Amino acid sequence: MKTEELVALLSTNSGPVVRGSFARILGAALAAGLVLAVCLSLVGLGFRPDLTTTRALIFLLLKLLFAAVIVGMASVYLARLARPGGERRISSISMVAPFVAMILLAAISLGLAPRSHWDTMVAGGEWLECLVSIPVIAIVPFAIAIWAVRRAAPTNLVRTGAFAGLVAGGVSAMAYALHCTADSLPFVAIWYGGTIVLCTLAGAVLGPRLLRW
Repeated sequence: MKTEELVALLSTNSGPVVRGSFARILGAALAAGLVLAVCLSLVGLGFRPDLTTTRALIFLLLKLLFAAVIVGMASVYLARLARPGGERRISSISMVAPFVAMILLAAISLGLAPRSHWDTMVAGGEWLECLVSIPVIAIVPFAIAIWAVRRAAPTNLVRTGAFAGLVAGGVSAMAYALHCTADSLPFVAIWYGGTIVLCTLAGAVLGPRLLRW
């Protein structure tokens, strides 16, 4: 049997009940991944101590919103990719929208600030911690996402792995934001956005190995 025939057969036999069942499994898996990621972040790094200030709270909410939008969009695509032939029904281009929006906001922020502040706004004092922490924390939600997706039947393993990594990176960024005190839009765009992309690339590499039928 050719691959195309197998995909068509599996797609024909998969009904709405299975779709709803998998959506619940994936949703529960991602919720569990978020809880565990938050626990890892708070136990390993601690909670940021300055949330009594309005500025800190605003930036925390902004970081959470940025990551949550990524997780929400990527989760929808991941649920589709997990089904046979699902890659034909999605366009990944829209996933760049949150990143582009954050980059534009970061550029405006830099443009309004004195040049002498640019280095601090871009690197802060936590860039290395962010670069390491988000991918490390993402291991747990990525493993859980892969476990959930393996219960379905993805056919494009590279793309599915990439979206699993994207979801995991976003979940990890949400957890890390509870600790991070580096509050500038350029920092969020480069180090949050960059590490989420790094998790996505890692997922694309690992996907074919971990999701092979």
